[in-house]
Amino acid sequence: MSGSFSIREIQELLEGKDMIQELHRHDFFYILILKFGNGLHEIDFTQYDIVNHTVFLMRPGQVHQLNLKAASTGYLIQFKSDFLYTHNSVSQQHLRKISQNNLYLLGPEGYQKTETILADILKEYSTKAKGYQEVLKANLSILLIELLRQRQNIPVPPTKATPYAQEKLEEFLELVESNIAKYKQVSQYTQLLNLTSYQLNAITKTLLHKTPSDILNESILLESKRQLLATSNQVSQIAYHLGYEDASYFIRFFKKHVGSSPEAFRNNSK
Repeated sequence: MSGSFSIREIQELLEGKDMIQELHRHDFFYILILKFGNGLHEIDFTQYDIVNHTVFLMRPGQVHQLNLKAASTGYLIQFKSDFLYTHNSVSQQHLRKISQNNLYLLGPEGYQKTETILADILKEYSTKAKGYQEVLKANLSILLIELLRQRQNIPVPPTKATPYAQEKLEEFLELVESNIAKYKQVSQYTQLLNLTSYQLNAITKTLLHKTPSDILNESILLESKRQLLATSNQVSQIAYHLGYEDASYFIRFFKKHVGSSPEAFRNNSK
């Protein structure tokens, strides 16, 4: 990817061949929108079947492995965090909400609406007329709104959550993803969120059926696995990147939760 934004048609990327990738990670947002699709897509060690009218959305830092069949069609959008963040704060909120999920299934009608926006984005990106970058940002914002609308059309089980609780949860998850190497105590996050431990616990228990400590541990383990399988870094380097001065403490933590040492996990996953 060159620059802060790109859009490509899938047919052009595939060139009539299957795409088979090794596990890897990106430092940008990645939106794969498929009109017709077949194959498998693994994101952060969860495997998804690729079907028609599928949207995959990944945040920077996530790892994935794509196996996409040659006849697939659609679009791939990639952009750096700063591309949309220079647009407006509402777009940032939309991106934060939408990127909590990696998979969206659209119906034919939903896909058609999305495709209209994508065609406009591709045209602007290809012609690069005066002011095209601002138009790209505006169209990308419209695309995010459309995906949010599609998500709201999907029935979900009712919860006792208030919009405030949902917003605080999203804020907490974003803080954890950005700061897990620096902050590993629940109290550090309650301070950032201006909540008590009791309030944060009530929010995560109601919405995710997990404690804040569970979420912190899961985040550390996920980032550990990402680095073990998507980089060739030594275990001591990974421990250091995750904020552990003592690698042996990190190894004990990993083994307690995963059931094997980091090195064994890496070797067994190859």
